[in-house]
Amino acid sequence: MRRLTPVLALGALLLAALPAHAAEGPAHRGSYGTKAPYAPRQDPHGYQRPPAGFEPVFTENVSRHGSRAATDSEDGDLVLALWDKAEAEGQLTRKGEEFGPTVRALEAAMAEVGYGNLSGRGKRELADTAVRMQRRLPALFKEIADDGERIDVVTSGQGRAVDSGTAFTDALAGADPALEPLIGPARTDKDLLYFHKAAGGAAYRDYIAGDQRLKDTLSRITGQARTRQAARSVLRKIFKDAFVERITDQAGAAEAVYNLYAIAPAMTEESPGGAGWGMERFVSPADAAWFGYLGDAEDFYEKGPGFAGSDITYKMADVLLDDLFRQVEAKRAGTSRLGAELRFTHAEEIIPLAALMGLPGSTKPAAPGEPYTYADNPWRGAAVSPLGANIQWDVYRGGGRWLVRMLYNEKETAFKEGCRPVAKGSAFYDLDELERCFGRG
Repeated sequence: MRRLTPVLALGALLLAALPAHAAEGPAHRGSYGTKAPYAPRQDPHGYQRPPAGFEPVFTENVSRHGSRAATDSEDGDLVLALWDKAEAEGQLTRKGEEFGPTVRALEAAMAEVGYGNLSGRGKRELADTAVRMQRRLPALFKEIADDGERIDVVTSGQGRAVDSGTAFTDALAGADPALEPLIGPARTDKDLLYFHKAAGGAAYRDYIAGDQRLKDTLSRITGQARTRQAARSVLRKIFKDAFVERITDQAGAAEAVYNLYAIAPAMTEESPGGAGWGMERFVSPADAAWFGYLGDAEDFYEKGPGFAGSDITYKMADVLLDDLFRQVEAKRAGTSRLGAELRFTHAEEIIPLAALMGLPGSTKPAAPGEPYTYADNPWRGAAVSPLGANIQWDVYRGGGRWLVRMLYNEKETAFKEGCRPVAKGSAFYDLDELERCFGRG
């Protein structure tokens, strides 16, 4: 989440010097936004069987990297500077006395992992997803091994995406050792999997940097009185009232506390005894939900469905949707020797792709002048693109027909409105129908 207001130096945060004197639980999941750790959305025993006569011949995915450390120490540096000053002046609450040591330990763990790098949980998320893929399609992976088909691996080139690919393919080979020699070395394609920073994202970057409507809308959302109330509530759990009153940028300081709260579940395996950091002690569910909403609002307008009548936030994902189709079409044409295509990327690619494809939760833009709210829009970062989020297409052949089933975070998911499955309620779609529905004819 971007700073609500500019982060000021510690000296400016205080108007004047004061006189001297368990594990993160699922109930909080929604408040983590796109930092929510991954969990599959469907019991694998509940998947539909393909129609009679159809066998799996190909699978492909687009996966966000797994849980990671924060990208830098900015939030920890900010709140610890305040905490040190409050401690020296006797301005900590009883609960606040626990805050500094907890944050220092969390920051040390993130520094050891490497800021921005996959955590132990992140590696496990990707490994577990790979094992479930192999168990879902045992006949396919046996055929891949028997026929010597290749498994292609492509990443954005960013460390956490590369490491996610490694964790995934290592686990895949561990589940079926015959696959190991068939897994190609990971290659980098930034145009495909880092498009928000590549040439195809130029117009999008101009929108983020200079669109006045975007700026005004986000300012209107974050500038509500509830933000000030939540900020003071967060800070008063840690600092005594007199100290809180002297913090100029209360929203910025509270947001830093929230950001640490939100990243803590990603670092559970690095916590003492793996029991979690207990950051929910310092942020109430109501305040976490509000700051989570502010983060979701920013992601909604900057990466997701955005403003009605504009596709600037997701049009650039065309390149990725095209590649999903291209791989299946090449398999059908007999020009591909791939058994699987595995892609590893980021929220900046998953969220626009979800909007472009009309996936559940990503179908409703916000009307200009009517800001996005939880009350009137289903978009939620924790559902659309948690850490480790994935979109998978399983491809089946029967005679001369080719069928595709989509899993979104491992849940069988219908294609967008207007696409007709092979039967009512079926998760399977004829490839010809999908090409028609997505205008590829």
